[in-house]
Amino acid sequence: MQLDAFLARQDPQLIAFRRDLHRHPELGFAEHRTTQRIVDALTAAGLRPRVLPKGTGVICDIGPGDGPTVALRADIDALPLMDEKDVPYRSTVPGVAHACGHDVHTTMVLGTGLFLAQQAAAGLLPGRVRLLFQPAEENPGGALDVMAAGGIAGVDRVFALHCDPRIEVGQLGLRAGPITAACDKVYVRVTGPGGHTARPHLTADLVYALAKIVTELPAALSRRVDPRSSLSLVWGRVAAGSVANAIPDDGIAEGTVRCLDDDAWHKAPEMMKALLDSVAAAYDVEANLEYVRGVPPTVNEPTSVQMFRDAATQVIGPDAPVPTPQSLGGEDFGWYLESIPGALARLGVRTPGSDAEYDLHRGDFDVDESCIGVGVRVLAATALAALWDDRRPTADETVGGAVSA
Repeated sequence: MQLDAFLARQDPQLIAFRRDLHRHPELGFAEHRTTQRIVDALTAAGLRPRVLPKGTGVICDIGPGDGPTVALRADIDALPLMDEKDVPYRSTVPGVAHACGHDVHTTMVLGTGLFLAQQAAAGLLPGRVRLLFQPAEENPGGALDVMAAGGIAGVDRVFALHCDPRIEVGQLGLRAGPITAACDKVYVRVTGPGGHTARPHLTADLVYALAKIVTELPAALSRRVDPRSSLSLVWGRVAAGSVANAIPDDGIAEGTVRCLDDDAWHKAPEMMKALLDSVAAAYDVEANLEYVRGVPPTVNEPTSVQMFRDAATQVIGPDAPVPTPQSLGGEDFGWYLESIPGALARLGVRTPGSDAEYDLHRGDFDVDESCIGVGVRVLAATALAALWDDRRPTADETVGGAVSA
């Protein structure tokens, strides 16, 4: 009832806040206006937000520090895309748009924080909730800045919602285990002496060697790990040479490595280097590998997923939780889950019954704004459930059915 009353009062303000962010999107590590808007809203509620050292992103604690701590994360950055929608809140920044729903994520966590601040003031919060307004998810790297600033120090669980235009408003997509993939970039440069195509036997046939690397590495890499890890190497750019009758002296291949298994992700650079050296040696060329880490897989902890499920059932209804598939897209929320348990859920943002087919990272992406109230309900209920659950005595603390001294 308190949550209903809060949303009845605050829903118009939350929608206005979201639209303001949508009109003024900012790229990763440049979210200065967005950060100030968050700080102003939290400060007005009597909270004490802290801006991250680089000047964008916010951490804010709510409630007493003598119990468990639950974190709620929102990413606040936009994408380098044109906003193609004809709406009053269309982006005013050329070439920048909130095309992934981060404005919605920010608004939902802010609204949840304002409600929980009221609960804390009334003595109804059984622990601490930490709001993490993270910069630069799209870069990526903002999660590491939050962690370096102590954002998850002392946190017992962490939760996040992400907009999903394939799911209707009022539904929450849930999955235990891997929900998004690791995503790394690889750059391979192959070099050799070059020569005339009439005499390939007198030199290293670099283009042929590069072709072997491009075709053999993905297959060999997939055979070195458990198939359930879904490790894949896909090339996006290959280039060598400039004329038909000359064997070039260098060539390049660029691509991405994606993976759903944390252990396989950690082993991928070493495995790829060994395979690359083996193929290159067979064709008498030199191959240099630059392996650029992106994000780890986001692996949802089952107990935290169940907390999401129970909360959604309680505050939305029994039909709210729905299964959701794995994605090979990257999400830097995975960095948090390497250190503490938690879960990422997909929030339905499509108008029920609508034929519109929006997708993330498109200039026409938009949401049914009634999803904001749904997200606040789910996050608030999940945070409270997690706090109460983590206050329960463990088996080691209970003797004969009573809490031990």
